[in-house]
Amino acid sequence: MKILGIDPGMAIVGYCILDFDGENSVLLHSGSIQTSKDDSEGARLHEIYNDIKIIIEKYQPDVCAIEKLFFFRNYTTVMPVAHARGVILLALKQNEIPVFEYTPIEVKQTLTGYGRATKKEVEQMVKVALTTDKLPKLDDTVDAVAIAICYTRSQALLDKYIN
Repeated sequence: MKILGIDPGMAIVGYCILDFDGENSVLLHSGSIQTSKDDSEGARLHEIYNDIKIIIEKYQPDVCAIEKLFFFRNYTTVMPVAHARGVILLALKQNEIPVFEYTPIEVKQTLTGYGRATKKEVEQMVKVALTTDKLPKLDDTVDAVAIAICYTRSQALLDKYIN
């Protein structure tokens, strides 16, 4: 199963393609979509939408795991991120890709066992899950990988208790 992990944002969208065989996860590809603050919001959203469509077409993911907005203190940050999520969700819907959403606390809890884990603790658990010492350079991309891994662990738990 190919999982598209996404950490949405207006300036940077982190993403990854994770292959999950039911037990093991392999990072097939990761990267980011970076938009210029000099461009209009509409132009930036258009760029995100087009790039997500290209990623979907190229990698043909089976599902998408994306960060869910749950609480923001800064109104000026939450609105652009929500808009970016909107165009991403549109592209996913148009391609009939099932979407699973996780809050940052859910991701931290699932990966580390503690909902208030630090970035470093999450990064360490991503390394363990992928059996590697190397991670993508951008935090947003690492977050996308963590979100995808969260999906694999959530689904594994569901399968264990349902079957």
